[in-house]
Amino acid sequence: MRWLFLVPVALCAQTAEDAGKWLEKPLLDARQALVEAQVYTASRVPLVPGFRSADEWQRYAAELRKRVLEDVVFRGEAARWRESPAKVEWLETIEGDGYRIRKLRYRVLPGLTVPALLYEPAGRGAKVAAVLNLNGHEKTGVATPYIQMRCIDLARRGVVALNPEWLGRGQLAWEDYDHYKMPQIDLTGTSGIAVFYLAMQRALDLLVAYPGIDAERIAVTGLSGGGWQTTFLSALDPRVKLAVPVAGHSSFVTRAQWPELDLGDSEQTPSDLAAVADYQHLTSMMAPRPLMLINNAKDSCCFRADYAPAPLLQVARSIYSLHGALDKLRYSLNHAAGHNYNEDSRDELYRFLDGRGYALTAAEAARETETRTAEQLRVPLPEDNATFRSLARELGRGLPAAESITREELTRVLRIPSLDVEARLAASESVGSFLVTHWRLKMGGAWTVPVTEAAPAAARETVLLVADEGRKSLAKRVAELTADGKRVVAMDPFYFGESKIATRDFLFALLLASLGERPLGLQAAQIRAVAEWTRRRHSSPVTVEAFGRRTSLAALIAAAVAESAIAGAALHGSMRSLKQVLDDDLGADKQPEMFAFGLLAAADIPQIAKLVQPRPLRME
Repeated sequence: MRWLFLVPVALCAQTAEDAGKWLEKPLLDARQALVEAQVYTASRVPLVPGFRSADEWQRYAAELRKRVLEDVVFRGEAARWRESPAKVEWLETIEGDGYRIRKLRYRVLPGLTVPALLYEPAGRGAKVAAVLNLNGHEKTGVATPYIQMRCIDLARRGVVALNPEWLGRGQLAWEDYDHYKMPQIDLTGTSGIAVFYLAMQRALDLLVAYPGIDAERIAVTGLSGGGWQTTFLSALDPRVKLAVPVAGHSSFVTRAQWPELDLGDSEQTPSDLAAVADYQHLTSMMAPRPLMLINNAKDSCCFRADYAPAPLLQVARSIYSLHGALDKLRYSLNHAAGHNYNEDSRDELYRFLDGRGYALTAAEAARETETRTAEQLRVPLPEDNATFRSLARELGRGLPAAESITREELTRVLRIPSLDVEARLAASESVGSFLVTHWRLKMGGAWTVPVTEAAPAAARETVLLVADEGRKSLAKRVAELTADGKRVVAMDPFYFGESKIATRDFLFALLLASLGERPLGLQAAQIRAVAEWTRRRHSSPVTVEAFGRRTSLAALIAAAVAESAIAGAALHGSMRSLKQVLDDDLGADKQPEMFAFGLLAAADIPQIAKLVQPRPLRME
């Protein structure tokens, strides 16, 4: 009778309830995934080297400018967009007190038109200065009162002010212009950031060509996203002669350390930019042209003055010193509450312009009562205006370009690293006839992956489990497999379960991609590394089983590149094509690893699946 009593105890260890207890054991500190991501990303941001002369810096800056434009901005179809002819259409004119507003629309690339407003001084002279006013995330776009007031002020002071609408805001506040959908274009092998850059560059083209504009006196300014645009455009286009970014950027190192405030959207952290240049580089690339940074001490959004500008200014001061131009580098601190470009900061802009040859005339400051409604400023647009989604879907037609891909090519496209594994035993326990072991696997000296291993006596096969909902969700499957006499290894790769970053996780995926790596490639590398580690320890076949769209893709890729370590795969909830990412209109804020640059151009899921053959592969 005693023996009969013991049998149910052993079997009890195979229930989902028991498996749930094993899988729920925490193996990582609550902030460990976040801190590891902070250290990893911040430590890989490129440094600005030292220079002995202004000429040496200028040669370096010219090469850097070329690399950013060619290797980041104008990849794929974007290179042809760049060469497409410009087109500007002038529409209604609104008369104001001492100025006028000309409505216009201009073509950014074939099929995409942006509305804009040109504020022009009344009775202006033959040669006048101009300011390109770039908007940020203000919902009302060009109708935002403080932006209108700044443009009116400039026009009354004798300066032409151009204010284009920003994609996703104001008149262009369409869902398909959501900035986190820009990476849909990246998936096709064309740079989504090119759409943003061309929108800025075409506006600058317009000012340079506008009758009576002095091309040597063209400035750019903007708040927040407009501040980012100011820095990005000014660094990459020497036609900008003066720049005043307001609370718009910080070093990628700073962003990693202040993730709740500064990491930035898709366009601020585009794929591969941080592998080439940090915002310390981009800020300094203004030298020796006049530059003033403005930040807010009580900023409620981002790029706050107590931490963001100092690393930028530290490097910029050394570069401006090489040029003997420290007097052209200025910094202004705004103490008003909030994320703003208020009257004090606008006055700083006017003084900075006037003191550097822009010859502003005295004029009464604009009042909010002078501003106009969004409807009054509306510019007619084509009903079929292109969007991120429509551009991506058009680019995706006919992809992938080839019928097959090699393991080496897939590894290269996804930048899949080889990760060494240092296994650290966290705990082990015997449960009836089972041995349950908990591991912390240190990979590549950077990432800690939690693993729970459950092994019935005499197990001869191993199943490696991953799930979108984390290993805690796998209790039922663990119970089924162990009841069948199989060893189970349940892991949480980067971004899932305990490895999920607690704070603004998707922004770290964007930063990782900007550093030239691919989150999807890291996930696949971690799955492969656990499979290899498990096979070495037990000398038995390892199959991979994934639950959910995201981990199924990572597991498929791991199986495709790990020919010897992974004996087969079963994918539950798998996509049949990467084009589902476009069809379902996903954004990088929801499933960021799906947007690996150029993956769809190189291979779709059927091509990747072929690399698993003749090993068994089940997709359902």
